[in-house]
Amino acid sequence: MEMAMVKRSIGVCKRVFGTKSATSDNDIAERLKLPPFDYKPQPYEGPLADQVLAKRKKFLGPSLFHFYQNPLNIVEGKMQYLFDENGRRYLDAFAGIVTISCGHCHPEVLKAIMEQSKLLKHTTTIYLHHAIADFAEALASKMPGNLKHLLLKAFIGCLFCKFWFRGKYDLAMLMARLYTGNMGMISLRNAYHGGSSSTIGLTAMSTWKYPIPEGEVHHVMNPDPYRGIFGSDANRYAKELQDHIDYGTSGKVAGFIAETIQGAGGAVELAPGYLKLAYDIIHKAGGVCIADEVQCGFARTGSHFWGFETQGVIPDIVTMAKVPLSHLSKI
Repeated sequence: MEMAMVKRSIGVCKRVFGTKSATSDNDIAERLKLPPFDYKPQPYEGPLADQVLAKRKKFLGPSLFHFYQNPLNIVEGKMQYLFDENGRRYLDAFAGIVTISCGHCHPEVLKAIMEQSKLLKHTTTIYLHHAIADFAEALASKMPGNLKHLLLKAFIGCLFCKFWFRGKYDLAMLMARLYTGNMGMISLRNAYHGGSSSTIGLTAMSTWKYPIPEGEVHHVMNPDPYRGIFGSDANRYAKELQDHIDYGTSGKVAGFIAETIQGAGGAVELAPGYLKLAYDIIHKAGGVCIADEVQCGFARTGSHFWGFETQGVIPDIVTMAKVPLSHLSKI
């Protein structure tokens, strides 16, 4: 990093931890240094940051925003690091909004891509290819309790693990409404579940809301154990959910969707035990339970493969990354 960047970082550290610390500027600067990395980025000869920013402002919509006074022009990535137009190295702590889990340009991933590209890049699903079925099988094997053989006769009969590789939130909401015959959907305040015209109602943050019809969607208190009105008392949040169903709906709902850890809402964990209580309430109201695993699935929590496992529940529908997963297919 440039010395100016180091000095700014030192200033941030002092504001956060106070200026009375015995740690000197030199000590802080030393700790801020990235460890050695045996890789040299390619010389960059493309447009510079100011040129890219000017072109974005001219040709792209204003909804494509950035958070920085001087946004970085990232031109290359290698494993856990990113490089800007000057070859400066940064630790990628953002992971492409948690969509990158194996590093940039991982050699094993690159090898697999190149080998497949020599054979076939794309074809339509109206023909057969083993990859999509193999991928679905691998995902099914990661579901807890081997859900492809799980019977939930007490609720909706015989269920098997089925996968739909298309729009996640839209499809999950459509399936919930068609299956139950109900319209009302419930999500948590502070949640993010997409911004399309049909799913923007599920999202409950003003940042992502627009003055358009949002359908029959209800928002209940998010069980935030840090800033929530009931602290970490899952029972009181669950009672608020029940009250909302009793007084704010017909008593029947289509579904309930929740992130196990609210992502865009600030990496907020839910109060322990909340989802089990909420799922029981929703099932009794005739609805299905949807776990949004887009930002906390695929072992991102570190302790479990799926975030909902940390709450000890089994959802009816799971949305993940850019594709939906559902085991709500009745046979």
